[in-house]
Amino acid sequence: MPKACAYHILVNTEKLCLELKEKLKKGADFNKLAKQHSTCPSRKRGGDLGEFNKGDMVKAFDDVVFKKPLFEVHGPVKTKFGYHLIKTVYRT
Repeated sequence: MPKACAYHILVNTEKLCLELKEKLKKGADFNKLAKQHSTCPSRKRGGDLGEFNKGDMVKAFDDVVFKKPLFEVHGPVKTKFGYHLIKTVYRT
């Protein structure tokens, strides 16, 4: 079973998601922005979701984690939970 580890920032609006992505492009710290803005409980860990299996997350999220380049911030990715910025750090 493929596994991955990713960080994310979950927010309620696409507008805020895009604003945070711009800050990241200008050198802002992903973990600090996650702690300040994310609505997910993972915010306490700087957005760290830990290791998870393919299929554990909703499809749109899984597609980014298991198909897009590592160490890049992808998004906004819309799911039933809101808008995500996702950074995958490894996958097997």
